[in-house]
Amino acid sequence: MGGYYIIIIISMAVSWYISWKLKSKFEYYSNVHLKNGLSGKEIAEKMLRDNGINDVQVISVPGQLTDHYNPANKTVNLSEAVYMQRNAAAAAVAAHECGHAVQHAVGYSMLELRSKLVPVVNISSNLMQFVLIAGIVIMAATRTIEDPNGNTIVLAIGVLMFAFTTLFAFITLPVEYDASNRAMKWLKDTGTVTAEEFVGVQDSLKWAARTYVVAAIGSLAQLLYWASLLLGGRRN
Repeated sequence: MGGYYIIIIISMAVSWYISWKLKSKFEYYSNVHLKNGLSGKEIAEKMLRDNGINDVQVISVPGQLTDHYNPANKTVNLSEAVYMQRNAAAAAVAAHECGHAVQHAVGYSMLELRSKLVPVVNISSNLMQFVLIAGIVIMAATRTIEDPNGNTIVLAIGVLMFAFTTLFAFITLPVEYDASNRAMKWLKDTGTVTAEEFVGVQDSLKWAARTYVVAAIGSLAQLLYWASLLLGGRRN
């Protein structure tokens, strides 16, 4: 299992760095105050109106970087800081989450696919670690001279579960990048932010997107490890 722990440690280290960088960027651009004086809430409501969306509510939620769009009840949920503040960081987040609302309204295919996978991924995420460990134990306990691999059925189920979570992570990438592109285009085309403020928006969203890239790559690396055990590429 040594290789698995190495993958986990590397993934955690890179993820920590990206998260730290993202927080530092948001703190920095939180000091770039918008000349238009609009709050995150007001920017979100303006973007929704400009895109002809009148059935989505903008609400405040507790926490930091807890912003998200909920397609189930059609709400743009902004963290308290983003909801209230009037800076480039708040503009970036508010517009990005509205980008998801626009995707939902126009029937963006990748968002719809991701939504369909949510129930399966929720089940897989809750059970796969237990199934994978059980699969390793059963495979080791059932090895014989005639069958050096042992019974791999349970491990195969665990790998399949992990594959669903990895697929979900990669489907999330175009969804997030598209939402950011929609946000930046609207902010720029409408003149909601100045050229200087737009630099902050762009940089903030770039680092936010990288958190999803790291998560997807880390998930793929772990999947390949478990798959190698299943295929007999390694012995424990």
